[in-house]
Amino acid sequence: MYVLTEEGRKYLKNGLPEKNLSELLEKNSLEMSKAKNYVDNFAIALQWCKKKHLVEVKNGVLFLKNKSDFPEQAALGCVETGKEIDEKIADVLLQRRLIETQRETQFKKAEKLVGKEITNITEDLIKTGLWTKVEIKPFNVEAAGKKLYIGKRQPYSKFISDVKRKMVEMGFIEMTGPTIETEFWNFDALYQPQNHPSRSWTQTYSLKYPKRGDLPDKKITENVKAVHENGWKTGSIGWGYKWDPQKAANLMPRAHDTAISPRYMSKGVKIPGKYFSLVRCYRPDIIDRTHGVEFNQMGGFVIDNGLTFKDLLGLLKQFVHDFAGIERVKFMTDYFPFTEPSVQVSGFHPEMGWIELAGAGMFREELTKPLGIDAPVIAWGFGLDRLAMYKLGINDIREMFSQNLDWLRNMVVS
Repeated sequence: MYVLTEEGRKYLKNGLPEKNLSELLEKNSLEMSKAKNYVDNFAIALQWCKKKHLVEVKNGVLFLKNKSDFPEQAALGCVETGKEIDEKIADVLLQRRLIETQRETQFKKAEKLVGKEITNITEDLIKTGLWTKVEIKPFNVEAAGKKLYIGKRQPYSKFISDVKRKMVEMGFIEMTGPTIETEFWNFDALYQPQNHPSRSWTQTYSLKYPKRGDLPDKKITENVKAVHENGWKTGSIGWGYKWDPQKAANLMPRAHDTAISPRYMSKGVKIPGKYFSLVRCYRPDIIDRTHGVEFNQMGGFVIDNGLTFKDLLGLLKQFVHDFAGIERVKFMTDYFPFTEPSVQVSGFHPEMGWIELAGAGMFREELTKPLGIDAPVIAWGFGLDRLAMYKLGINDIREMFSQNLDWLRNMVVS
């Protein structure tokens, strides 16, 4: 195996001196004094041109006598790409020190290290046998190595991905919906009265432009209107006020994940069926270590004949344990306009005590029947940010969106 020397690489790039001189004389004969200005290494060029009988000199003027295809130039290219070359040409290139054997190259590299203290034994030292003539620096096997910060998923992003995967593994179908929602799906279809405090500007955001969107088909709209005003066919007396379709058409950023559930139910769902959504929600809140103005919620519902409130409690406890590893869970009675009975789920945080994690309950018939559903439905809405606090071992919800490199690097992502 041959390799190019530094001079060989130069000639490969710029051409052999004799080749350059020959090509110059192809155009015209030239005085020797002038030719020196056009050809690098002129003396070498003239020597090899004469040796190959390519030029002759008369009265100080150079003339091209014969032409050549310069096989040595092509051979330099072959050496560069690792191809074999003719041995006779190789002898010439070795003589001119334009190439050398790989052994010679390795020996030169290894010879520079002889007598020196080195950290690593190189391939050249081994192949030439000169590794016996160097001093190897002793290793401190007890010293800590350089810490590597490998690429990984952002911890909270990984947590969300894991929750989605677990829901799918449990047989749930994912639901999606628009971020900008009408009040109809966010409130009215959930049997939440239009004068409810949570629908005020202090509790939800609203769009200035465009202000309103479209209501669903007339049948569903009329059913929801009737159930609000007089209970419709549900056996309820309703809320007893005149329902306003203009207010129901107001646009707003989705305030909770439950807004997606009635949309899906109105299209028809399988019975039995299990559905979930994991979406970003928006509320004007005071930002602190357990609250934010935007947050992720994981909600959904299960529909089946014969479902009971006890089934809901068992499912909630499984969620809390599987998603965040929380062992201490308690349920407290609560109120939501769209569920009865309703429950609040809390988990015990080792530093912050009991924290509310989710609201849940059984959908009221005032919600399900106007949408064409006539079977028991259990539903829930988890604050994923708070579940993640347990899983990631942090006590401030804002840390999950941190740009603190130390926290991001040291957080273990399994």
